[in-house]
Amino acid sequence: TVLNVTQVEAVAEVGGKLIVSPNCDTDVIRKTKELGLQSFPGVLTPTEAFSAIQAGADGLKFFPAFILGTAGVAAMKAILPKDMPTFAVGGAGVDNFGEWIAVGIDGFGIGSAIFKPGFSTSKIKEIAISLVAAYDSAKGH
Repeated sequence: TVLNVTQVEAVAEVGGKLIVSPNCDTDVIRKTKELGLQSFPGVLTPTEAFSAIQAGADGLKFFPAFILGTAGVAAMKAILPKDMPTFAVGGAGVDNFGEWIAVGIDGFGIGSAIFKPGFSTSKIKEIAISLVAAYDSAKGH
């Protein structure tokens, strides 16, 4: 999670290529693009989405996606550029991947659904396997 320009620079210095933020900070997006990295800012409103796009975002992370829900995402997708990748983060999982895919979501960010402090590696593996299986099923694989 990158929150400021200094963190973007730190990621670039160690060879990182991808900047993911929970918010739409146009300075972070512009610095990310200036350094040749990919930018995936968090957005929740059309204003944030278009600000991110104008600043050079490579994709939009709807966060927290459960607030928008699939109906909200569908409404936003109707006005966004068709080639802008979108990702649901916060509220997507084994029970609803198909619903998000049906409204045009290109991918997902999974955090607390796969890891919480205290989880064993075997628990994380079990969850990961179920997430991948649910995603594959939703995609028809």
